[in-house]
Amino acid sequence: MRWFISVVLYTALVLGANAQGADPAAIAQLREGSMRKLTLAESPQPVPQVAFTDAQGRELHLGDWSGKHVLVNFWATWCAPCRKELPALDALNRDLGGETFEVVTIAVGRNPLPAIERLFSELGVEHLPVYLDTRMELARAMGVLGLPVTVILDPQGREIARMTGDAEWDSDSARAIVAALTADADSAVQAPE
Repeated sequence: MRWFISVVLYTALVLGANAQGADPAAIAQLREGSMRKLTLAESPQPVPQVAFTDAQGRELHLGDWSGKHVLVNFWATWCAPCRKELPALDALNRDLGGETFEVVTIAVGRNPLPAIERLFSELGVEHLPVYLDTRMELARAMGVLGLPVTVILDPQGREIARMTGDAEWDSDSARAIVAALTADADSAVQAPE
């Protein structure tokens, strides 16, 4: 199985991405299983800079992640498909999160912090942040009509892909897509000055 993952990741790197975004045809070839639901934007779209908060109540905006690819997942504690995909998002962030990529999970609506903490503990989620959009202002501004919804942003903070419904974010296909999106961003970070 390890060799298969290596082949998939190598293929993703060969098909590659540039700093402005991945080739949609290359990404389309990497979509398998639940990742087939991922819809690529025809062109990068700006996202609204509506505030949401962290667990301590500090105000944040999606622009705070400028410079890296971000997988933004809108979810809720009461949403069964959301609960199902949280461990996969956690694994993806644990394994691929860093200087050029991060998973940002935003609980939408009424999700008391103790309920989120209890759920994360029950599911073994250790590598996801707790962010809150209690008034659903960001979710509404981004056209989130159901849950879960996942939006992928490029390093300029523009939407480049979207998925409605849960997915296997720790699958070989998801990892290959992330690798393709971040391939050039990684080499830019590691390049000597």
